Amino acid sequence: MEIFGLSQLLTNIMNVFGGSCKRLDGIREQQASKVIEALGLGEIISGRGLNQETSLIKPRDTHWGSHYGTFISMITLFPSVLDVLEIIAEDGATPEQKCEADMLINSLQTFDFIFSLHFMKKLLGITNELSQALQRKDQYIVNAMNLVRIWKLQLQILRDSGWDSMLTKTTLFCEKHEIVVCNIDVMFLLPGRSQRKYLKMTKLHYYRVELFYDVIDLQRTELESRFSETGTKLLLFMACLNPNNSFAAFDKNKLIELVRLYPKDFSDIDLEILDDQLETYILDKLNSSEFLNLNGIGDLAQNMVETKRYKLFSMVYLLIKLALTLPVSTAIVKRSFSAMKIVKNRIRNKMGD
Repeated sequence: MEIFGLSQLLTNIMNVFGGSCKRLDGIREQQASKVIEALGLGEIISGRGLNQETSLIKPRDTHWGSHYGTFISMITLFPSVLDVLEIIAEDGATPEQKCEADMLINSLQTFDFIFSLHFMKKLLGITNELSQALQRKDQYIVNAMNLVRIWKLQLQILRDSGWDSMLTKTTLFCEKHEIVVCNIDVMFLLPGRSQRKYLKMTKLHYYRVELFYDVIDLQRTELESRFSETGTKLLLFMACLNPNNSFAAFDKNKLIELVRLYPKDFSDIDLEILDDQLETYILDKLNSSEFLNLNGIGDLAQNMVETKRYKLFSMVYLLIKLALTLPVSTAIVKRSFSAMKIVKNRIRNKMGD
C-alpha cells in the first residue's frame, strides 16, 4: 500500500511540474542556487563532470529504468521541489493550485514517503542493470542470466543485512531536511482503519516486516517465476547457437541438453543424428565466409535457408527454429503489451473486443 501510494504521489508531482516549463525552470534555478551555496560552504567539491544540471525524470510505462531515474531525481532535487511547491502554495493562480501544492508539501514531508522513496531507489538500483540487459539482443543473454544470479544474491543480502542501513539513511535524510523522524517503537495504525478490528503492531514491525521484507519477498517470488531453473537453462542453451564472434558461444553438449528437454520433437534416433550433425555443422560455419557477419539467431536461420543448408543440416535447422520460439528477452513481451495498450485505448475499451 505504501509503495502504491508512493507511485501515485510521484505521479501527482510530475503532473504539477510536467505541464509547466516555468515550474521546471524554477526547480533548476533553486537547485543551481543550492549547489552554489554548498560549494561556498565547502559541502561539495567542484570539478569537471560534477554538479551537472538535472531535472525531474518522468516515469514511463514501458521503460523500467525511467522509474529508477525518477526516484534518484526526486531524492536529489527534494529541497528544490519543496521550495517551488511552497511558491505555488503562496502565489498559485487558482485556489485549487494552492490547495494541491499544500497537500503535496504535507505528503512529501513525512517519514513514510522518505522511507519508501529511499527503499524503492535501492531496490530498483539492484535491478537496473538486469532490466537493461534484458532489453538487449540475444548475444547478451549469458550476461543477463549471470545478472539474474547476482540479483538473487543481492536481494538476499538486502533482506538479511540491509534494514539497519536503510533506516539510518532515511533518518539522516529526514534530519537534514527538518522532517520529523517517527518513533518506531510506538504502535502503528494505518489511516482509516478501526483500532478495534486492525491487528496491533509497532511501527518497527510495520516498516521492517510489512513493508521492507514483504516487498523484497515479492521481488524474489517474481524473479523466481520469470527465471525458473528450467527457463534459465533454456536461455543459456539457446545462446550456444548465437553466430556472433565466429560462433564463439557454440557448445555441442549444451545444445544436446537443450534437445533433451523436448522429447516430443526429437526422438532418440534424432539425438544421435544431431550429435554427429552438429560437429559437421560447426566446421562448415567456421570455414564458410558467408557466415562471418551474422548477427543473431534470426540472421543464422535466414542464411541457412538462402544457402540451402537447412536441407543439409535438417536437425540443426529444426533446433534453430525451436530456439527462435523461445522468449529471448522480456523486451519482446513488453513491446507486445505496449502495442496491446494502444489498441485497447484507441480502438476499444475492452480487451475482449
